[in-house]
Amino acid sequence: MATPAPASLTTSARRADTGSLVGHTMSLVALTAAAFAGGAYLGADATAALALVSGIAALVSLFALQAAVSRSETAAVGLLVVFGLLVGLSSGSAIGTYAAADPAAVWEAGAATALFVAAFGAAGYATRRDLSGLARTLLWGLFGLIALGVVLVFVQIPGGALVYSIVGLLVFAGLIAVDFQRLRRLDDVRSAPMLAASIFLDILNVFTLFLPIFGGDER
Repeated sequence: MATPAPASLTTSARRADTGSLVGHTMSLVALTAAAFAGGAYLGADATAALALVSGIAALVSLFALQAAVSRSETAAVGLLVVFGLLVGLSSGSAIGTYAAADPAAVWEAGAATALFVAAFGAAGYATRRDLSGLARTLLWGLFGLIALGVVLVFVQIPGGALVYSIVGLLVFAGLIAVDFQRLRRLDDVRSAPMLAASIFLDILNVFTLFLPIFGGDER
C-alpha cells in the first residue's frame, strides 16, 4: 500500500500547480495582447467596413474558442491569437484616431489601465469573499452599459462620453475582480484560454474607456 503524502506536501503541490496555471493564463493574456497590438497596427488605416467585418469575425472566433477548449489546447490557443488579431484589426482605426489627435492620451490611457487592472485584479485575487453573486449583477450592469452606449449614438447628451466612461469603469472594476478570483481558483489548464480571453477583454475595455477621458472627448 502506498504511503499517503503528508498534508503539507499536498498543499505545497496544489499551490505550485495554482501558480503554474496562473502564470500560464497570464502568458496567454500577454500573447493575446501582442496579437491585438499587431492587428491594431495593421488596422490603423482600415475602412469602417473592414473594422466591422473584423469585429464580427472576432466574435465568431470567440465562440469557436469556447467550443475548442475541451477538445484541443493547441487549437484553443491558436483561436485565442486569431481573436486578439481580429479585435486589433477592428479597433486599430479608432485607436489611430486618438493617437493622431493626441499621442500622449494613448500612453496615459495605457498607464491608467495598467494601474487600474493591477489594483482591482489584486483585490479580486486576494479577497476570500465569493464574488460569483456579484458577477451576475455585473452582467446586468454590462447590458445597461451597452444600452447607454446605443442611446449616446443617437442622442447628444452633454458630458455623455465622460458619464459612459465612468459607469463603464465601475462595471469593469467589478468584472476584473471577479475574473482574477476565478484565476486564483483555476484548477484545469483547459480553462486557461477562455479565462485569458475574458481578462484580455477586461483590459481592452478599460483602455477604451480611459481613452475619451484622457483624449478630452466630452461629447
